[in-house]
Amino acid sequence: MTRTELSTLGEFGLIERINQQFTPTLPQTIKGIGDDAAVIDTGSDEYTLVSTDMLIEGVHFDLSYAPLKHLGYKAVAVNVSDIAAMNGTPRQITVSIGLSNRFSVEAIDELYAGIQTACEAYKVDLVGGDTSASRSGLVLSVTAIGTVKKDKIAYRSGAQPNDVICVTGDLGAAYLGLQLLEREKREFLENPNMQPQLEDKAYLVGRQLKPEARTNIIYELNDAGLVPTSMIDVSDGLASEILHLCKQSGTGAQIFEEHIPVADETFLTADEFKLSPLTAALNGGEDYELLFTIKQTDYEKIKNSPHISFIGFMTNDPSAVEIVTKGGGRFPVQAQGWQHLTR
Repeated sequence: MTRTELSTLGEFGLIERINQQFTPTLPQTIKGIGDDAAVIDTGSDEYTLVSTDMLIEGVHFDLSYAPLKHLGYKAVAVNVSDIAAMNGTPRQITVSIGLSNRFSVEAIDELYAGIQTACEAYKVDLVGGDTSASRSGLVLSVTAIGTVKKDKIAYRSGAQPNDVICVTGDLGAAYLGLQLLEREKREFLENPNMQPQLEDKAYLVGRQLKPEARTNIIYELNDAGLVPTSMIDVSDGLASEILHLCKQSGTGAQIFEEHIPVADETFLTADEFKLSPLTAALNGGEDYELLFTIKQTDYEKIKNSPHISFIGFMTNDPSAVEIVTKGGGRFPVQAQGWQHLTR
């Protein structure tokens, strides 16, 4: 029997392979694999949204620099972000955890203190989960449950040519925060007496260790009377996410380098590492901002929002997903993203 290595597929290829083997059969299953959350019709005027993410020690986080309280908060935030990416509101979470005996009761209290803080911040209830022994470090799996009015749901697949491409916040900061933490870890291993020099990097480090889900934007869009034509959260980098929207919507896109929001701290730190800020924004990942498209006629409703940047537009050529540089050059958008299976 032929053996196919997982690395030949990568994360997205594996998801697609699994998806091809399962076709929803129940009428209540409105959307299964392939979006930020599953969509279930429970018979009311709202859909129920369900999303699960798993965080594994040594793959998604490093406890040598990730405080347990921050990790608990992040585990909730990244799941809540998936609910927001459907234009929905999070309601409940479950938390499943795998533990080795190197963790004390006090350490787990600290982890759950972070989870509790996130529950309060996002107004969600912890309603269950599971606990298990683990031989490979700490494993966290969070399932988020939310709701969305049926006429306000936003899928990845609804964009149309000429729709305006929007993104919240700024991009690339979490990736630079990771580079800083990894550098400090290397220096500490070489010199255990060293003191971290991160006081002036709090924004970038915070974006990596304690990201925030953009639930505030859902309220802002609702108040403006606007439903995005498509939407996704930026967990794997802007390039990966825009390609997802284009593939599922059957469109192309043009995004403009000069309009991609990058914080000053990200620019300065990218220069320290001799990295391109644009590369960090396109392929860094873990920003958990929202990328969405709107009809041109809706632009006036949010054009003055301080939280939203307008970075391009959808086109009618699915084969051309391009970035236009400040110098006027055009290059195909290529996703690196997080390939957790091959890291």
